[in-house]
This record gives sequence, C-alpha cells and structure tokens, in this order.
Amino acid sequence: MTPGQTIGPFFGMALPYEAGEQVVAADHPGAVELTGRVLDGAGEPVPDALLELWQQEGFGRAATDADGRYRFTTVAPTPFAVLAVFARGLPHRLFTRVYPAGAPADALIASVPQDRRHTLIATTTGRGLEFDVRLQGENETVFLSYE
Repeated sequence: MTPGQTIGPFFGMALPYEAGEQVVAADHPGAVELTGRVLDGAGEPVPDALLELWQQEGFGRAATDADGRYRFTTVAPTPFAVLAVFARGLPHRLFTRVYPAGAPADALIASVPQDRRHTLIATTTGRGLEFDVRLQGENETVFLSYE
C-alpha cells in the first residue's frame, strides 16, 4: 500500500469543473444555496480547501475563499448530501454528511452521540442552508470513515 500524502494546495489545475459549484441550475425548481465555512482547530478560516458535494441530483465542486467560505447551488438534501473535504495538512480527504434541519433520523445520525449530532445538521437561512465544517476542536464536524 502507498502511504497517504498531504493534500494540496494544488487545486488550481484540478478545480476547474464544467458545472463548478452548481449541482443544479439557479432557476431549477427548489434550488437553494448551501453555504458555509471551513474552519481549522483554532476556529480560523481555511482559505484554500476544496469541497465536493454529492447527492441524488448530481455533483458539485467548490473552493473556499480567503474567509474559508464556500457556496453550492443545489436542492435541499433528501435525506442527506455527502460532503468531501480536501485541504492542506490532511493526508486523506474527509467525508461527512449534510442533513437539513428537521430531517428524520436515519441509522447513521441515530448512531452519533446526541451532543455531536448538530455538527451534521445544516441550519436554514433566508437563501437556503448553512453548514460549517470544523476540522478539529470544539464542535468538530463528525467525519465518516470507510474500510
């Protein structure tokens, strides 16, 4: 097996993607913005992370800006969306799920300790959903591992 390597920041050549952050077109019925920030263990923004959003409607890829902000045009996840996070200092990408507020609990979220579940739930805003990714520290996002 080959050991993991630190990821990035080499996204300039890999980031361009035809649809970019648009999982669905802005005029799609039910289109919403999914926005948020990627924060490190000290609560500081990660300005050069890359996120991939996977859900039934399709796939999108977005980079964070200088404030660690990202944005996708998508539809509210039903029941959830998968979010992959690539950032410098990470030997492998991280996976998490994004559940809309009020979504029924599935087996995965039910298995997460009650005091950590909120890290998987997006909040509703006037324009759509907000979901922050905290890589470490207080309120660290629950990340999934695969064997």
